Amino acid sequence: MKLPYVNRELSWLEFNQRVLSEGQRADLPLLERLKFLAITASNLDEFFQVRVGGLMLMRRSGRTRPDPSGLTPLQQIQAIRRRVQRMISDQYQLLSEDLLPALEKEGIRMMRIAQLEPAQTDQLATYFHASVGPLLTPLAIDPGGDPPHVPGLQLTLACKLRDEDSDSTRHALVPLPESLGRRIAVDVPGVDNAFVLIEDLVAAHLGSLFPGEKVVSTGCFRVTRNGDIAVQEEDAIDLAGEMEDVLAARKIADTVRLELPVPISRDLAGVIREVCQAGPGEVYRIHGPLGLASFMEMAFLSGFDHLRDRDWSPQPSPDISPAEPVFDAIAQRDILLHHPYESFEPVLRMLDEAARDPDVLSVKQVLYRTAKNSRIIDALIRAAAIGKQVTVLVELKARFDEARNLDRAEELQRAGAHIVYGVKGLKTHAKICMIVRREAGILRRYVHLGTGNYNESTARLYTDISLLTCRPEYGSDASLFFNAVTGRSKLLRFQRIVPAPTAMKPRLLSLIADEAERARQGEPARILAKVNSLQDPQVIAALYDASRAGVQIKLNVRGICCLKTGNSKRARNIEVVSIIDRYLEHSRIFYFHQGGDAQMFISSADWMGRNLDRRVELMVPVEENRLKSRLLKILETFFRDNQQAWRIRSDGTSERITPDKGGKIFRAQEYFQRRARRTAKAGEHERAMRFEPHLPPEES
Repeated sequence: MKLPYVNRELSWLEFNQRVLSEGQRADLPLLERLKFLAITASNLDEFFQVRVGGLMLMRRSGRTRPDPSGLTPLQQIQAIRRRVQRMISDQYQLLSEDLLPALEKEGIRMMRIAQLEPAQTDQLATYFHASVGPLLTPLAIDPGGDPPHVPGLQLTLACKLRDEDSDSTRHALVPLPESLGRRIAVDVPGVDNAFVLIEDLVAAHLGSLFPGEKVVSTGCFRVTRNGDIAVQEEDAIDLAGEMEDVLAARKIADTVRLELPVPISRDLAGVIREVCQAGPGEVYRIHGPLGLASFMEMAFLSGFDHLRDRDWSPQPSPDISPAEPVFDAIAQRDILLHHPYESFEPVLRMLDEAARDPDVLSVKQVLYRTAKNSRIIDALIRAAAIGKQVTVLVELKARFDEARNLDRAEELQRAGAHIVYGVKGLKTHAKICMIVRREAGILRRYVHLGTGNYNESTARLYTDISLLTCRPEYGSDASLFFNAVTGRSKLLRFQRIVPAPTAMKPRLLSLIADEAERARQGEPARILAKVNSLQDPQVIAALYDASRAGVQIKLNVRGICCLKTGNSKRARNIEVVSIIDRYLEHSRIFYFHQGGDAQMFISSADWMGRNLDRRVELMVPVEENRLKSRLLKILETFFRDNQQAWRIRSDGTSERITPDKGGKIFRAQEYFQRRARRTAKAGEHERAMRFEPHLPPEES
């Protein structure tokens, strides 16, 4: 029997609409609203590169098999286009009718060239000839030859030129390098921050690039190319070299979207379409500036702090003081960190201390996405350079981070680290680090396991969970894991940790089935889970079955949710909410009641087929009762949110959850901030009251 199932791509677009709704909120700080708008544009860029790109490949290959929701690739592409056009309309209405007028009132003004006074146009002309013109490379369009290459996701000006002597016409392109920036400052009396867009500045001075010719018309456009190009691992002798080929192939891949401004001549639009080889279905007409993702930089303008959320400083964990050696703290107790409310610093310090500590013999780690100037990479390089055994699995197949990861892998290799470029046929998405330390003549393993990347920048922006432990069973499992991914052995015989793709899905299905059976026996049965996405058909089928058996199921799903809620037959006991707030909800936490002997897990994996079947992932049980209680509290807190929470409807759309009449407002992320601040202060007070005597040195 066919199960109710929401199309994955349309569900993702509904998630992006929820993000856009934050930009539409008049009660949020103005630059935060602009930030949400820019995020939706960036999200759409990646969506077209990957998801639409993949569907177009399927369509062109002749594939007609429907997805679990019953839509063929062509039907999905058509439905996506209709939904995206509505979203684009909302984006530009928000920008032009709300955000830009509000920004202007606050002293941030986007100017048109025609609005400027002569002194200001002279100022911009001087800037253009000194700092812009020398960086531009016009590309001629030869009607009988190959079209020039147009960079993806980059603004490009097209122009029609007329020769002043012969009166003949031709067309040319002028790509705008990203290094130029998007906003060009201009001095306007009474305006704190006035600017023109780079494409307007260049369009006004195009004539200087084509002496002897007149610019008849101009138009800006932006092309998105298929990014769904996979490395051919089966035949790859040099994976790094193959990945470089993939990066090169993306630059010339097929067009999946062509953005054109509405005020552009039919003649010029036709030339652009021909150059980009874009059909009518790939063209999106835009009522405003293209490339809204670049407006993100405006959200960080200096001097406008009053238009942003107040800064938040992640708090120290009460389980580890800033002065306490990390290994000493972990030796006393398991440590759970809730980022960004609690600082990522203990994880960074663990690696810094490992690099310096003469008793640390070995460091093994998986890196998927790292910060631009990564302290983690620096620590690993220092450790390798002084002769410690450093092994790093650098996942080269981390989409759109491939180039950075190639560079980082080479840095580590030069320092003496042993590098593994992922696992053949799978992405390694697990978040794990193991440090082996000699203590009193024996070896002890310290392990970090998490839900997020080893990236100190995103650790301040994404909500994630870290577990630091030196329990022998976890250390043994960590050793087996690294032996498997570096030595081609099997992901078997783990004592505690549950790996994918071998064991995680069977374990999840078993846990869900156990709850269903307990419900059938009349016992209390309950499942709580927090994931980024829920798409796997088998997991969804198991949840439907558990719901029919009477299991009370609450799911916090930030993004894609293919489970259909509201179905009285299958999903009557399932509630799904989505939290969209200041921080990106990224942690994965699972709770199964298990007759009162609850089992709790954190995980690097979402409940998606790609995570459970085609990636190396880890699901980690949290066993200490104190930490289990804390994780359950975190899960339950999200279902109290009536400020930033959305209820997922049966058709995949969303409705904002609001307080009951007379009820108290509750915002989960604010609650976690307050709690982290209180807990940190209590920890400081406790440490201040603790006396630590000076002891004489031990006799040798």
